[in-house]
Amino acid sequence: MSAPLRRAAERTPPGRDRHIDLLRAVAIALVVLGHWLAVVVTYRDRIGGDTVLAYVPWARPLTWLFQVMPVFFLVGGFAGAASLDSCRRRGGDAIGWFLSRTDRLIRPTTAFLLTLGGAALLALLLGADPATVGMAVWLACLPLWFLIAYVTVVLLTPILLALHRRAGLAVPVVLAVAVAFGDAARLLGGPGVFGAANYLLAWAAVYQLGIAWREGALSARPRVAVPMIVGGLAALVLLTVPGPYAVSMVTDPGARLQNTSPPTLALLALAVAQTGVALLLHEHDGRLLRRTRPWAAVVAANSVIMTVFLWHMTAVVIAVLALYVTGLLPQPPPGSAAWLLLRVPWIAFLTATLAVLVAVFARFERHAVERRGGALPASSAGRAGASTSAATLAGAGLVVAGLLGVALTGSQGLPAPMLPARFAVWFAVYFAGAALLWAARASHRRLAS
Repeated sequence: MSAPLRRAAERTPPGRDRHIDLLRAVAIALVVLGHWLAVVVTYRDRIGGDTVLAYVPWARPLTWLFQVMPVFFLVGGFAGAASLDSCRRRGGDAIGWFLSRTDRLIRPTTAFLLTLGGAALLALLLGADPATVGMAVWLACLPLWFLIAYVTVVLLTPILLALHRRAGLAVPVVLAVAVAFGDAARLLGGPGVFGAANYLLAWAAVYQLGIAWREGALSARPRVAVPMIVGGLAALVLLTVPGPYAVSMVTDPGARLQNTSPPTLALLALAVAQTGVALLLHEHDGRLLRRTRPWAAVVAANSVIMTVFLWHMTAVVIAVLALYVTGLLPQPPPGSAAWLLLRVPWIAFLTATLAVLVAVFARFERHAVERRGGALPASSAGRAGASTSAATLAGAGLVVAGLLGVALTGSQGLPAPMLPARFAVWFAVYFAGAALLWAARASHRRLAS
């Protein structure tokens, strides 16, 4: 264990709930591994791809283990409520808190998009096929979808926290009912806008569970955790086996109703079960993480968690070029014994590639962590002016719009030559928003100093 890592672990405030950090690290690790295991690459005259679920139906129930983004939103709600309370106790305001909180997200994402955009431009100038470049950019940008909802719920945290303190667990229940109405609209062929609202409503419901946990409305005791696990799993089985929802908790090409695009009531049932598991393990993990070595490992993982998530599909793009275009990796039928065996060198190569990417780009995330120090810096405790607040809201809106545009570009069936230009437009929208947030952060620090 390195000396800086040991010191960072030993400096942890005594009141920090270390179980939350462990859950965050495990969630992202499982998401990354799930994506890597599920991707199917084909190369004949052109690069193509699919998900293994299109070939191996028996793998669909396994997605109940690997679809753990609800855990990330759960711990986000817990940590967000704790951080906002800490900021307010020190005299800060919601705008300053949001600017500090999102710096950990925006800084590494901006570095990611700048690098990806530069690489794509260079490839086009060198004569690469625009369709191939567009597909590579789309694949690398797949992790960005979650930031759209996450930045939004972080912005809404003061409202969600106030709602909890007024109505308690009724808030996530109402959000879940709204999700059910959106699902019904989709199943009955109603307006798509009702279903689209679930992108926010469902993730806000899970985030709200995290707030409820932190506020004490959900107890980390078996009498609360076990009914949540049993009830969530029972609801999930009923909704997916005899019910109208797909068994797969990730995108399944053969499913009528996808469970993630947008999120469904079935995904919320899984989230309830996962919340129960998180509660049940709280005491055990808390004891384990009081030891320096396992806690230092969690600290190390969390110091690069966004970098790992942002770049893990870029590692896939690099692996496709290095292993499939060159013919180094055979292409047996997906799901066959040979294909499953070849997942071993595939995962090994991706892990090594991602390690290099993290070594290069983790500095942007670590810089944000050092500036924030795990909470709002003292120099930023203060009240935001009207112009700073306006710039913050406008910047957040442009960031979300840019990320949404990037996410939709790859799924709109546009002609391949149009993809690079369309991506460039939405990248520019995102950069404008990130610049506004940077300016608002600098203004807020000046006002507070």
